[in-house]
Amino acid sequence: MGCRRGKPGSPKVSRETCPCVPAPTLSPVLRIDDKEIDAVLFDAGGIFVIPDPTVLAPLLAYFGATEDHRAYHRAHYRGMAAKSAAGSTEGDWSVYNLAYVESVGVPPHERDYAADILGRTRNAWLWRWPLQDSVAALRELHLRNVPIGVISNATGQIEDLLARSGVCQVGDGHGVPVRVIIDSHIVGVAKPDPRIFDFGLEALGPVDRARVAYVGDSVTMDVGGARAAGLFPVLLDPHDDHPDADFHRIKSLFDLL
Repeated sequence: MGCRRGKPGSPKVSRETCPCVPAPTLSPVLRIDDKEIDAVLFDAGGIFVIPDPTVLAPLLAYFGATEDHRAYHRAHYRGMAAKSAAGSTEGDWSVYNLAYVESVGVPPHERDYAADILGRTRNAWLWRWPLQDSVAALRELHLRNVPIGVISNATGQIEDLLARSGVCQVGDGHGVPVRVIIDSHIVGVAKPDPRIFDFGLEALGPVDRARVAYVGDSVTMDVGGARAAGLFPVLLDPHDDHPDADFHRIKSLFDLL
C-alpha cells in the first residue's frame, strides 16, 4: 500500500506527499536540450486533462459547431494561445471562450452567444477528459524513476479528478504514482505567483530548483510563474501555436524522454 502524509502543523497546506516514491538522485535523470533536469512538475489542465468534449460538443453543436472530439482538443490549445497573447488573468476566460468556439466551427454571428454559454457551462469539474498520450508519458517517467508531481490552479477538486480520470495519484492507485499534487485553492496561492511552486519543491526533497522542469500550457500562468520561481519552464505546444517563443516547447510529453 502507498502512504499519504500531509505537512505536520500546517492544516491549510492540505496536499499529499508520498515518501514511498524514490527521492531524486544527485545525477541528472533527464536532459532537455542542454539543460540537466533532476525532476519534473506538471500543470494538470491542458497537460493531462481538457474540458470534456462529450459534454461540450453537444452543447456547442446547437450553435453550429462540429461534434468531432478531435476539434475540441485543438480548440483548447487555440484558446490557451489566445488567452496568453491577450495576457488574460487566471479568472478571465473570455478570450479563451471566443477562440474556442471559433475553433470548433461556430459561425461568426453565433460566436458571442456561444462563448457566453461556454463560459457558463465549462466549470472546474468538466476538466476530466484524460489525454492518454500524456498519461503514458507520465508513466514512463515514473518507470525511469524521475521524480514527478502536479501543481495546478484549481478549486479544490484536482486531486480527486486526476484520480477518477486514471491519470495519477499520490501513492498507489489506478493512475501513475506521483510525489505530490498541489491545488491552488487548498494552499491559498495560485500561479503565476511563484510561491505555489515551493509546496511542490518541498515534496521533491533536496533538489536544485533550477534543475526542475515545470510543464504547462499557459505562457502567462505556467511559463511566467515557473520562471519567477527559478524553475525551467516548458510549454506543451502540440499545434505550434507559439513559433516565436523564447522558452522551451514540446509537442508531446514523450519529448521529455
